[in-house]
Amino acid sequence: MLLTVAVQSSAATTVMTVSFVNAGLLTLAQAISVIMGANIGTTLSAWIMSAGFSFNISSVVWPVFLLAIILIHIKSRRLLGDFLFGAAFLFFALGTLSVTGKELDLAHNPAVVGFFSSFDSSSYLTILLFLLIGTILTIIAQSSAAIMAITMVLCATGILHIDQGILLVLGQNIGTTITANIAAFNANTSARRAAFAHFTINMVGVILGLLLLRPFFGIICQITGFDPAMNPQTEGFAFLSAIVLATFHSAFNILNTLLMLGFVPLIERFVCWVIQPKQTDDEEEFRLQFITTGIMKTPELSVLEAQKEIRSFAERMQQMFGMVRDLVTENDENAFAKGFARIEKYEAFSDSMEIEIARYLNDVSDAHLSDETKAKMRAMLREISELESIGDACYNIARTLNRRIKGKEDFTESQYEHMHQMMGLVNQALTQMNATLVGYREQNDVNRSFNIENEINNYRNQLKSQNINDVNKHAYTYAIGTMYMDIIGECEKLADYVVNVVEARMGTRQKEV
Repeated sequence: MLLTVAVQSSAATTVMTVSFVNAGLLTLAQAISVIMGANIGTTLSAWIMSAGFSFNISSVVWPVFLLAIILIHIKSRRLLGDFLFGAAFLFFALGTLSVTGKELDLAHNPAVVGFFSSFDSSSYLTILLFLLIGTILTIIAQSSAAIMAITMVLCATGILHIDQGILLVLGQNIGTTITANIAAFNANTSARRAAFAHFTINMVGVILGLLLLRPFFGIICQITGFDPAMNPQTEGFAFLSAIVLATFHSAFNILNTLLMLGFVPLIERFVCWVIQPKQTDDEEEFRLQFITTGIMKTPELSVLEAQKEIRSFAERMQQMFGMVRDLVTENDENAFAKGFARIEKYEAFSDSMEIEIARYLNDVSDAHLSDETKAKMRAMLREISELESIGDACYNIARTLNRRIKGKEDFTESQYEHMHQMMGLVNQALTQMNATLVGYREQNDVNRSFNIENEINNYRNQLKSQNINDVNKHAYTYAIGTMYMDIIGECEKLADYVVNVVEARMGTRQKEV
């Protein structure tokens, strides 16, 4: 509510909310609550414009403009100056809407007067038609505030009956939800659900408003002291009609929010039922989850989305390594072929992930960025490069295992035991890497990853020496010994890539030994 009051646009707030849900910053339930607050905050615009019928708001903001410009040039007060300048500009724009509307002099436009006078206010068809007009105009203008200003001008001049103006206001509540739904069109499932929740809340409110329209409107008229039969030429009619519209708008949104507030879990379940995740096969399942286009973003939010995508990338690489571990003891050729084919898909996916995230970061780099954000982007570029190398290492291990299957070879029991132990250590390193990517840098201990990597290096050296002795003792063939050490060596390389990811994330580098 406070954010919408500050920016004077519920559309901007809901689009930001949808983008935050898309980035994983907000849960769906939290987003629904924010949207409800935005519905209340947006009613302030109507009050500002109604005040414009009693005095010219634009004339008040000029001193604020002057003060803001002075503060902007004072370095220590620049942020305050920026805020005042933006706020003054918003009030100036809203005041201009009201003034321009009055200057149109629509009361003396025969075509406009004839159009609105041709409708019967008591007809249900008229009710639905004006509700639709309000919705369509708001969708076209992408601003409920602009349509509210037009509605106030039409009602203030007596061209539009106040009953019809109320219906346009209800239509605006539906039309304003389209902006967020357009923004979420290419977003992930959670973001689309948040946008649809906005539509659901407002649509349910409008339906209830239509059912209780007569008594509710009567109460508003009593509160404001407005008589619907008042002659438009009566002094103060313009200001009073604007007050009625503003009061109705505020009362409707506040009551609708209070009513819906207790049903947030139900609304969440409903939108989840309506918008189901896309059913995809294995190849299509692994796509970018957080990085999307079409949603309003700042560079900082874009970087955050990239970070979340990198976390997802890292988790999938650990899943890929788990598939490789399963292949070690798989001797059935058909089952092995299926597992190997799946690993090949993951390897191709890791290549695509690296390219797509790097391209996204490159696009973000064109914006104005702080030095801290630039450093984060450099670190993320290194992270995705090393994660792709982890995928390559997993694929190389799988190829070695494939050679073993095709050559009808088999490892000894001790070799299997050593490989499982080595892969267990590598999996620990991957788990620690993922924990590092999720948590705050200050809360993570980089030495844990270094210690695991040193343990892997020592174990690799031990197995390398033992392998030479075993081959000399003819414990197994040279060919199987080569494949065995290829796997052990690739595991050690994989662990090096893991440490590189951790170093990039933590902004540190392991001391050379």
